[in-house]
Amino acid sequence: MNAITDVAGVRVGHHQRLDPDARAGHGWACGTTVVLAPPGTVAAVDCRGGAPGSRETDLLDPANSVRFVDAVVLTGGSAYGLAAADGVMTFLEQQQRGLALPGGLVPIVPAAVIFDLPVGAWRHRPTAEFGYAAAAAAAGPEGAAVTVGTVGAGVGARAGALKGGIGTASTTVDVGTATVTVGALVVVNSAGDVVDPATGLPWQADQIREFGLRPPPAEQVGALAAAGAEASVLNTTIAAVATDAALDPSGCRRVAIAAHDGLARTIRPAHTPMDGDTVFALATGAVEVAPAAEIPAGLAPQTAVVTAVGAAAADCLARAVLVAVLAAQPVAGIPTYRDLLPGAFTEGAAARRRDED
Repeated sequence: MNAITDVAGVRVGHHQRLDPDARAGHGWACGTTVVLAPPGTVAAVDCRGGAPGSRETDLLDPANSVRFVDAVVLTGGSAYGLAAADGVMTFLEQQQRGLALPGGLVPIVPAAVIFDLPVGAWRHRPTAEFGYAAAAAAAGPEGAAVTVGTVGAGVGARAGALKGGIGTASTTVDVGTATVTVGALVVVNSAGDVVDPATGLPWQADQIREFGLRPPPAEQVGALAAAGAEASVLNTTIAAVATDAALDPSGCRRVAIAAHDGLARTIRPAHTPMDGDTVFALATGAVEVAPAAEIPAGLAPQTAVVTAVGAAAADCLARAVLVAVLAAQPVAGIPTYRDLLPGAFTEGAAARRRDED
């Protein structure tokens, strides 16, 4: 399905509240997205932004003791939105998921937030109830399609001058004799631009071809430049990448680091002092990859698989960013790429979008 859920056992759920008349200082325009991981999933995280909002990320340091996670929360609401993780923990405890300790279970639920408080009323932000509902939605039938665009944590997101949102993508990669699946899910809420203001097209030529885009008329590019004056510098892009390859915590960390390249390719600038750009990496361990024979003695045996999965994760994350922006619907007067630059779409691309809808 070209989604993170192509990694077997990984599921995604959204919950949001969006008022039709939401605008700055008025109404609801926020949400939460939960990535449920199968039991035994190893995780790590890498933060490249200078102003992150997060929970339980120190726990994911490979030097620390807890090895597995149960879910990852991506949510709006800035630091207030971290409360959504409480609801996910409640849901998982009811499902008998968590770290078994004397007396009960403790679900391991790292979280990261975007700054979307100016979209809608400041006091309207995700709560524990949002997290519970998103986790319950994620626990639905395996193989369900992942909704993208203006949904979940992407409801209040923006991408520079444009409306941001949720995007996802996946691929497979051969490592030795094994084939592993890699996927990405992203909440695009970037201060940087996802398209070149001079052309109205994505920064990467291969993405222009992949998404069937063409140069829009000059007047539409001018409208994009004018909209750029309304962009906020207080933004963050958060993501999760996943693979079915068996990786240890340090290998997961290297994948999370490599995946950030996908943000750097598609968002300019990324990783600024005022954003909290953060990527989680999940490894379900369903596919064991034999160490490459050519790895020199003394190097980590997972070097080949970590390299391949990290490169694929960066590619998936780059594609997911564009999926999010192209699928976004308008909220609170924030213009979408489709509405502001309709001339970028060829007839073939439009037909494919109609078929997908």
